[in-house]
Amino acid sequence: MTSRARTQRDLTPGIENFSARVLSWHDRRGRKDLPWQRQPNLYRVWVSEIMLQQTQVTTVIPYFQRFMQRFPDLATLAKAPLDEVLHHWSGLGYYARGRNLHQAARLIHDHHGGRFPEDFQQLRALPGIGRSTAGAILALALGKRHTILDGNVKRVLARHQLIEGWPGHSRTESRLWQLAQTLTPMHRVSQYTQAMMDLGALVCTRRRPRCAECPVHQDCQAKQADRQHELPTPKPRQRLPVRKTWMLMVCNPRQEVLLERRPPSGLWGGLLSFPEVDDPSTVAQWIESRFGLHPNQIEPWPEIIHSFNHFRLHITPLKILLNTPANRVMEGNHQLWYNISSIQAGMAAPVKKLIQQLLHPQE
Repeated sequence: MTSRARTQRDLTPGIENFSARVLSWHDRRGRKDLPWQRQPNLYRVWVSEIMLQQTQVTTVIPYFQRFMQRFPDLATLAKAPLDEVLHHWSGLGYYARGRNLHQAARLIHDHHGGRFPEDFQQLRALPGIGRSTAGAILALALGKRHTILDGNVKRVLARHQLIEGWPGHSRTESRLWQLAQTLTPMHRVSQYTQAMMDLGALVCTRRRPRCAECPVHQDCQAKQADRQHELPTPKPRQRLPVRKTWMLMVCNPRQEVLLERRPPSGLWGGLLSFPEVDDPSTVAQWIESRFGLHPNQIEPWPEIIHSFNHFRLHITPLKILLNTPANRVMEGNHQLWYNISSIQAGMAAPVKKLIQQLLHPQE
């Protein structure tokens, strides 16, 4: 008996043919015609894996297709302005992913001669690429034996081996990594990697798992204990704090709106947004200090609630009409006037929605 077989048997009884069953299921049921699976290469797989972080396949597909049309290769992405990259990312959320993608492309272009790294550690050194993403890129694009542990895989393994504890805790995550590494086969790694992601996305779903369709349900310990709906252990609940802000939608008679570039890091980093204030009583003073004008009208719009991982943002939009073009803006605050109907730049989802409402007020 090989040492690897002994390790499997000692660690998790009854899983010696786990990967074979998963691969057999993949041959019959797995997804094989996703856009990034057609003519796969390191660049296309990388972009897809970054987009798929915390985002479902059905949402990613149209974004990926448009992104590839505009940035078909690494050199094109590296040379593009960040604002255009973020414009093509608008709506996907988690905008740090788009910034990291662009920064990594430039690093590869400048320091790797434009050749996408095939070394695991070099990949991990790039912005936005962690252990699981690096493994997925090399496994899916090149068939190299690397392990992945995304949310789908964590769910499959936690249920199959009845591993309790929130996967975000280091001890639980370490157990899952050990198990994932043990189960990854020596051959057909690309297919196995895709199969595990598909199994979690299509069968071993977060809610209403279709256990009868699962290729490994016969020895799934969570199913045997009727606890598949309890695992993985959810993250301990915390009451999200609430932050409030007032977004100033300053409009002039030329059908222009005032937007500002947010700082490169932090909330909606690098995107265009409306100026904000913490106190609505200061709005008139804010307008006068910047434009030397009094607002013609201030109209509050219904509050928008936008949720992030760590807090909820309550946004009150204020539509502010100026009766002159007011081309003057403060130097150094990254604010510019934009024509409402022709903005081509990265914007956060709430800002993009408000722009559309300004453009089509009757809809």
